[in-house]
Amino acid sequence: MNVRILPHPLEGTLPAIPSKSMAHRLLICSALCQGMTDITCHASSQDIEATVRCLAKLGAPAAKTRDGWRMVPVTVGGPRRNARLDVGESGSTLRFLLPVVAALGTGASIVGHGRLAERPLAPLDEQLASHGITLTNVGSFPLVVEGKLAGGGFELPGSVSSQFVSGLLMAAPLMDEDVEVLVSEPVQSKGYIDLTIDSLATFGVHVDESLVKQAGTGYRRYFVRGGQQLKTPGALDVEGDWSNAAFWLAAGTIGPTSVAVNGLNAYSRQGDRAIMAALSLLGAHVSRGHGLISSTRDHLRGRTIDVSAIPDLAAPLAAVAAVASGETRLANAGRLRLKESDRLETIRAALVAMGGNATIEGDDLVIHGVETLEGGTVDAANDHRIAMMAAICAAYTTGPTTICGAECVSKSYPAFLDDFSRLGGITQACGG
Repeated sequence: MNVRILPHPLEGTLPAIPSKSMAHRLLICSALCQGMTDITCHASSQDIEATVRCLAKLGAPAAKTRDGWRMVPVTVGGPRRNARLDVGESGSTLRFLLPVVAALGTGASIVGHGRLAERPLAPLDEQLASHGITLTNVGSFPLVVEGKLAGGGFELPGSVSSQFVSGLLMAAPLMDEDVEVLVSEPVQSKGYIDLTIDSLATFGVHVDESLVKQAGTGYRRYFVRGGQQLKTPGALDVEGDWSNAAFWLAAGTIGPTSVAVNGLNAYSRQGDRAIMAALSLLGAHVSRGHGLISSTRDHLRGRTIDVSAIPDLAAPLAAVAAVASGETRLANAGRLRLKESDRLETIRAALVAMGGNATIEGDDLVIHGVETLEGGTVDAANDHRIAMMAAICAAYTTGPTTICGAECVSKSYPAFLDDFSRLGGITQACGG
């Protein structure tokens, strides 16, 4: 689906959609606990549905309710053996469920789509193999999982995806032994590991965190004592999503009128809460109060921002940087190459296609702001964040913009274009 967007400022307030990051974690924990759990989650996405679908195949069906899901855990009927799990294009689903399936000991065949097979599983696969798991077809699909994961010590570098650590921690209560996960410092995206620890605590499992040093190397140590069981809290809510709200706050920063999002937790463990500080650094006036976060334009100026711990914010920050005076450097952005697209390149290409000035220097995206973008034709590259970034930019261009493959927003935010229109955005379907 191609969408044509005509320039028109965005203004108003939207409710935050539920956090995809939190939904994955709460669904998995509720599938592994004792007793049924009601999860309030007023909106879903392709990635969330992938986790729901896989948990059902493992023996934990989720009944759709008016407010979200009622999860029946695997403990009711027992986990299913050798299930075929279709994770779609969801890296979170794959990386979280791989250790969980291994700890259940049921075996499984995992399939995925898009660029997911190209996204690395090392060194998680090596750690699983050293603890009794056989993985076949690593780097392609189907990925076949056999064996029963044993507890003990796991070690990961802090530069890899935090999802590897989170997957091991969610699998830990399924193992009989103590589990120790050592992650070398500095730990990228640590906030998302904290989110996992909070989710496990909601289900009664304690993770002890400390700093240790071994052979001169500093590690963050995560320890889960054996014998702990996940217990249902009965009912819980999925909090608002900062990653997607960042695009609306970026729109308020670019344009002449304010855009606000309500239903966000300003003290959330979500790492992308950092959008408030990042936009302020670029010259936005960001205000918060009573769950409402708003952003308005002030004097935008380029800055250097390290995005190694917040890679999903690179796209909305790039939209602001495109019209900020001077140079903005989104530094240490190498992990963007491993997203749904080579997002380092597709952000650059999208901005240039719209009349912006962006280059890549090593692992840095360097943007020289222009007074206004012109519009143009953007290939979303099957990447939801590229499509959303292009739409936000297109609201403030001097001419129309066509986004090719805009349907990819459904991966994380199916209602994005509807909400764009609610804020005054003008969209026209144009085939494709």
